[in-house]
Amino acid sequence: MNSPTRTVSAFETRAPDADLNDLRARLAAARLPEAETVYRAAPDPRRWAQGVPLADLIEIINYWRTEYDWRSFEARLNQIGQFRTTIDGLGIHFLHRRSARADATPLILTHGWPGSIAEFTHVFDELAAPKNPDAPAFHVVAPSLPGFGYSDKPATTGWGTEKIADAWVELMDRLGYRKFAAYGGDWGGVITAILGGRFPKQVLGIHTTLAQAPPGLTTNGLTAGERKWTEDTRDFWHHHAAYAKQQATRPQTIGYALVDSPVGLLAWILDKFAEWTDTQDSPFETISKDHFLDNVTLYWLTRSGASSARIYHESHGGINAVDPEFKIDIPSAISIYPRDIEKCPRTWAQERYRHIVRWQTPKAGGHFPSLEVPEYFVKDLQEGLAAVLTASGRRS
Repeated sequence: MNSPTRTVSAFETRAPDADLNDLRARLAAARLPEAETVYRAAPDPRRWAQGVPLADLIEIINYWRTEYDWRSFEARLNQIGQFRTTIDGLGIHFLHRRSARADATPLILTHGWPGSIAEFTHVFDELAAPKNPDAPAFHVVAPSLPGFGYSDKPATTGWGTEKIADAWVELMDRLGYRKFAAYGGDWGGVITAILGGRFPKQVLGIHTTLAQAPPGLTTNGLTAGERKWTEDTRDFWHHHAAYAKQQATRPQTIGYALVDSPVGLLAWILDKFAEWTDTQDSPFETISKDHFLDNVTLYWLTRSGASSARIYHESHGGINAVDPEFKIDIPSAISIYPRDIEKCPRTWAQERYRHIVRWQTPKAGGHFPSLEVPEYFVKDLQEGLAAVLTASGRRS
């Protein structure tokens, strides 16, 4: 996994004005279809039965074109601290903030799809320098997955979740972090589980919002609520996962639309934010348009619509595709948010995560908790990781 050089270089973001002008011109010239045939007055979740409603799309297109400020997000990335290094021939981009606290623990945060490092930019300060002196402090690292953001786009197959986990261990080692904690959701949850299972000497413990149970478990003994969780998860994969099948089988085909059309990219991502957030009608009930567009614009400016989709081609099936018998024996904290797309009962989860030290079922939040319920998310992460570190012997 070691590359010829272990150099870590500072990196700054500055999109050319020409790219931002081109984006606005494309938005202004967008060709849109007619309205959906299931029109209902807002608020009503049934408005989304055929996908993103035309009126909602027009509103966010206009905001993106006339009001959204990319430069503000760029400044935030540069203020946190951006870096790049090459691992196994691929350039990896990451955010890195060292804590001033002497007792700080290294922590790696891993995003998924259709997310990005934009999910974490607003939590760095509190994680590195918590207001509560009793809360744990962290040296925070947030890499962009291969093919996402400012990381390089793999030119060959092979960059699945296992190889990414290998790369993360190498990345942390290059930063001088021989032992560290890990957090992730979505694909980041899969990668975090692999880190915990395959690298117990380096990984002190994990916190995740995604628990994937081994296959073949029965619902015998589950509560009614837990059975509902399993039914919801099965329904999601049977009836709401066409996007995953498309990206797992034909990422190149959908990639042409995602890289060429900002409206196509916007609608593709907005559809998931709408369906996977804990809201009644629109994701903008809990997530600001600016935070949402930070994420979408990052995809657009880095032309990563196709390359990011390929993680499904490389890794579809999650942990069970890696090894159905995969186990994690290090301390684990798991939070299952009520409107997430996969919800695993604890009795199932503990068949794989065999040292669960904290199990939470928050009252609100969906697939993007750091954006939907940011204050709760940070507190939950701090408390979950505190439990993990105590169990690992890192904290007394």
